[in-house]
Amino acid sequence: MDAGIKQSLERGMVIPACPLALTNERTFDEQRQRALIRYYHAAGAGGLAIGVHTTQFAIRDPQHGLYKPVLELAKDELDQCDATGERTMVRVGGICGQTAQAVREAGVLAELGYHAGLLNLGALGGSSDEELFEHCKAVAEVIPVFGFYLQASVGGCELPFSFWRRFAEIENIVAIKIAAFDRYQTIDVIRALAETDRSDISLYTGNDDNIVMDLLTPYRFDVDGKPVERRFVGGLLGHWAVWTSKAVELLEQCHRIVEKNDPVSQDMLRLANEVTDCNAVLFDASHDFRGCIPGLEEVLCRQGLLSNNYCLDPKELLSPGQAEEIDRICRAYPHLTDDEFVTANLKGFLS
Repeated sequence: MDAGIKQSLERGMVIPACPLALTNERTFDEQRQRALIRYYHAAGAGGLAIGVHTTQFAIRDPQHGLYKPVLELAKDELDQCDATGERTMVRVGGICGQTAQAVREAGVLAELGYHAGLLNLGALGGSSDEELFEHCKAVAEVIPVFGFYLQASVGGCELPFSFWRRFAEIENIVAIKIAAFDRYQTIDVIRALAETDRSDISLYTGNDDNIVMDLLTPYRFDVDGKPVERRFVGGLLGHWAVWTSKAVELLEQCHRIVEKNDPVSQDMLRLANEVTDCNAVLFDASHDFRGCIPGLEEVLCRQGLLSNNYCLDPKELLSPGQAEEIDRICRAYPHLTDDEFVTANLKGFLS
């Protein structure tokens, strides 16, 4: 990985997990997809993850055949955004499937100049630690790897401490996204990292139910009689696919508190709960996350960035009452939304 990109990743950044833009006929909407990427760049996101869960795993299905076209469009638009700005956005592409498929997808990402692959191990449920290790090692030989602990309710599998202890020994691992939605499993990953002394592997929260507290909490472990502390430096989040300019402000606020070693105020604790309340609605936690992708798309549709909240699967819809709950959180937490920012720039995003 380029040294400058690696340093940016280690400092910490907002990496939205990019949704898929579809027309009303459920075909790929290239104009709206470009608009989303322009929005994330203008909002100050440090990177972009595409071809991941929020982009819909079904883009890989033969009847859609959208995996490479989506990645190619994102590469082209990111090239243009980078050329007009003073920074290079970190490009993370999703990798899924058994080893042959995963290595093939890693090759596509490497060919298109993506900086890292977010490695989803959901297809390897029931595999031994050794089998998982060999799978990850094979992918890491093709592209730098962003490790990924995906919660089981949306297609992940349980990954024990013993696996993460070995995973952290793979040379070409650059970061780990923890999206276990589980405190015990989150600590497993961070303790494994601490015990391997891999300070070059950055931690990114994917725990959308605990975003603010993940960013503010020190994780300290005794390793061979010495204290080792690790922290989340940023987030790679579906939640940050909406209201992204406010997410950038939030991360900067958390970074300031950590850098100054300030106490966490009551206001920040309250803000943490407000963000989690929003996420419960957007991710449709009350219906086992069935409406998580349409929930995010609904916000982007209301802002004018998307023309609908459609998924490739026509049965993947907002859950009953979810739209009304989105109304509620928008009324309750206007300081977490960025409607004014989007409205002021929407014409340019869509041009």
